[in-house]
Amino acid sequence: MTLAGLVLAVACGSFPGGGDKRGAQRAEDSSRPHPKPTPRRIWDRDPDSLAAVGDSITRGFDACSLLADCTKVSWATGTEKGVDSLARRLLSDPAKESWNYAASGAVMADLPAQMRRAAAREPDMVTVMSGANDACRPTVEQMTPVADFRADFREGLRTLRSEAPKAQVYVSSVPNLKRLWREGRKNPIGQRVWGLGICQSMLKDPQSMATADRERRQQVYDRVVAYNSVLEQECAKDLRCRYDNGAVFNYRFTGAELSNWDWFHPSREGQRSLAELAYEQITARRGAG
Repeated sequence: MTLAGLVLAVACGSFPGGGDKRGAQRAEDSSRPHPKPTPRRIWDRDPDSLAAVGDSITRGFDACSLLADCTKVSWATGTEKGVDSLARRLLSDPAKESWNYAASGAVMADLPAQMRRAAAREPDMVTVMSGANDACRPTVEQMTPVADFRADFREGLRTLRSEAPKAQVYVSSVPNLKRLWREGRKNPIGQRVWGLGICQSMLKDPQSMATADRERRQQVYDRVVAYNSVLEQECAKDLRCRYDNGAVFNYRFTGAELSNWDWFHPSREGQRSLAELAYEQITARRGAG
């Protein structure tokens, strides 16, 4: 009888403690913690409105005339046909559906206030190009510390999210100021203009190859690289933010893309190149959204 009972138990699949082996395994699995699904990034490649924040590059400074903004040629919101700005490429009516809240001379600490103004328009997208002035200081010691840069950028995103939670954010990398020095130093006029005080942390004594000057330029270069790492890291935490993956920083611009007034800011051609880079990044299909 004992043997017969054992055979019957095996045939029915029963085990001591009740239930079958598969049921016991399912119960064990169900008690294990399951990883949370990774949130999907949200990115609309076809926004209906756009606000721009940042510094003099986005204002088109020195692109049309000396020491003056020229927003009609801005890479972000410009209306001039030859530049073919981001707004012209993306929007049906750039003049009515885009707004430029950048300011010449702005640093990252100005971003929260700019974001607040942009958010009031409830734009589908906000473009950010800021950070060059944090590195372009009279001396390397006066450059914005990386920790402060990060805190200011975070605060800017927080400000936007509190007032326009669904706005997308496109973040351009900070330009490579060392390449700007390499290109501009070839022009005698540029050298004289730089001597008036433009971005002395990088552009002071542009022809000097003394050890101290090479080290100074490298410090500025390293700081810009650090700023871009901050932009990439912080943007990655926001599901509606897209960093340009260093497109602006890595772009090998030429002298023709620099302003003939100061050999520092983008010319009309330079603005057009920035618009094209941004459009490619914004409309690109990425695996994460």
